[in-house]
Amino acid sequence: MKQDNLAVMNLLAFPSLTCTAMHDEKIKTLNHIKELAESGGGKERIEAQHSKGKLTARERIDLLVDEGTFIEIDKYVTHRSEDTSTTKYYGDGLVTGFGTVNGRRVFIYVYDFTVLGGSLGEMAARKIVKIMDHAIRTGAPVIGILDSGGARIQEGVMSLDGYGEIFFRNTMASGVVPQITASMGPCAGGAVYSPAMTDFVIMVENIGQMFVTGPEVVKEVLSQEVSFEDLGGAKTHATKSGVAHFVAKNEYDCMDTIKRLLSYLPQNNSDESPVIEGTDAPNRIDANMVNLLPENPYQGYDMKEIIKSIVDNGQFLEVHELFAENIVVGFARMAGRSVGIIANQPMYLAGALDINSSDKAARFIRFCDAFNIPIVTFVDTPGYLPGRDQEHNGIIRHGSKLLFAYCEATVPKVTCIIGKAYGGAYIAMGSKNLRADVNYAWPTAEIAVLGPEAAITIIHRRDLKQSADAITTKKKLAKEYRDKFANPYIAAEKGGIDLVIDPLETRPMIISALEALASKKEGRPWKKHGNMNL
Repeated sequence: MKQDNLAVMNLLAFPSLTCTAMHDEKIKTLNHIKELAESGGGKERIEAQHSKGKLTARERIDLLVDEGTFIEIDKYVTHRSEDTSTTKYYGDGLVTGFGTVNGRRVFIYVYDFTVLGGSLGEMAARKIVKIMDHAIRTGAPVIGILDSGGARIQEGVMSLDGYGEIFFRNTMASGVVPQITASMGPCAGGAVYSPAMTDFVIMVENIGQMFVTGPEVVKEVLSQEVSFEDLGGAKTHATKSGVAHFVAKNEYDCMDTIKRLLSYLPQNNSDESPVIEGTDAPNRIDANMVNLLPENPYQGYDMKEIIKSIVDNGQFLEVHELFAENIVVGFARMAGRSVGIIANQPMYLAGALDINSSDKAARFIRFCDAFNIPIVTFVDTPGYLPGRDQEHNGIIRHGSKLLFAYCEATVPKVTCIIGKAYGGAYIAMGSKNLRADVNYAWPTAEIAVLGPEAAITIIHRRDLKQSADAITTKKKLAKEYRDKFANPYIAAEKGGIDLVIDPLETRPMIISALEALASKKEGRPWKKHGNMNL
C-alpha cells in the first residue's frame, strides 16, 4: 500500500517525465504504422510498378495536386475478409483523400496496384464511397485513377456489392459535380462501368486498358486471339468505342490534361465556371477568316481552324478528338468565360451526322447544360448520313438523342451557320426550333430541305429525262435552285435566322450574344426526368 502511494506521489510530482515517455512511444507507433501504410505493397512491388513504366498511387497524387495540400482519408483501413491467406495491408489497395488542383478543392481516389493488384474488396469500396459522398455533399469534383485487377475474388459477393455502391454514387454525382477518371493500368469486368458513368475518361497510351472480359476469356469462349491493347487499349477506346475522351502520351501528360480540363469546369452544378482574364480583345476581328472557307461549297476544310480563330487566344480543348471525327466538340473561352463548342467537321464524311456523332454531341451538350456552360454551335452539314448500315444500326434512334439534348438544354445557346444546313440536320444542329437563343448565319450559308443537286433531281425528274444534255441542264437547274432557295435570307425573312453577319464579325457577335444571355432563366414543365431514346 505504501509503495502504491509512493508511485502516485511520484506521478503527481513528475508528470511530464512519465507522460512524455508514453507520448513518445505512441508517436513512434503512429509513425511506424504510417510508414507501413505509405510503403504500399513493399519495395519489391513498387520496383515492379516502376519497371512497367508506371508510377505508384502516391506519386500520381503528388503529380496532380498542389504541393502539400493532399489530406489522406482512411489511411489505416484493412480488409476484413475471412480468407486468412489474404495479406492485410494498410489502405487496402486504395489511397483516398482531398486536396487542391490549381487552388480548387477536389476529392480523389487512386487504386494502388502494388497492394493485392489494386483489387477492390469491401473496405476498399467503402473508401471510394466515402470520398464520393464527401464530393457530393461539399460540391467539389471527384477524380478517380484506375490501376486495378478488378474485383477481389477472395471476398466474393462483398466485392461485387462494393461496385454496386460505387455505381450508385456515380449516378447520384452525375450532373451534380464533375467526375473525371484516368485509366493508368488495367480495369476489367464490372469495374469498367464506373468510369463509363463518369463525365470524362482519360487513358494513357500502352498502359491504360479497359474491357468487360479479358483476352483469355475471349479466346476461351470465342476462339479469338486478341491482344490486351487491341481489345481494350487507349487507341481502341478513343477511336472505336468512344469510351475514352482523351488519350495521354504518358502519366505526366494525363495529369496535365486533368488540370486543363478542370480549368474550364465549375466546381458543381450551382456554380459558375472560372473566369480567366485574357489578353484577347472581345471585339478582335480575324482578317484571315474569309480565307478559311473554300469557294466551292463541296470542298472540305478544317472547321477547327475557324473555331480557333474565333475563341480566346486560339485555345481549344477538344473532347473525343479521335472518335466520330465528323463532329467536333470541346471547351474554349469567349471573353474569358467557358463555352462548349459543337461543330460539324467537313473534312470527315462532309460533316454529315451519323450514329456516333449524334451520341458524341448529345452527351457533350447534356454535360454543358448540367454545369451551366453556354453552348456555341457552328453548322456545315449536308444532312444525316444515308445507307443501310446507318438505318439498320439505329440512326433514327441515335439521331433523336441530338434533338433531345438541344431541346432539353436551358443554358444560353448561340448558333452560327457557316455553310450547308440541309434537312433534318439543319433542325438538329441548334436551330431556332430547338430553342437556340440567337442564330446567326454567314452569307455563305445554304439552308434548304435538300441540297441543290438532290432537290432538282426530284423536282425536275421529267425535265432531266427529256433533256438532250442532262448534265448541263442539271448544273443550270442546280444553280437556279441555289440562288433562289439555298441561301440564309429566306430563313432570315421568316425569323429562323436572327441576323446574317459578315464572317469577320463572328467573334464579337457571339460574345455580345453570350453577354446578353448571361442572366437567362428558362422555365420548363415539372417532371421527374425525360425519357431520352437511349
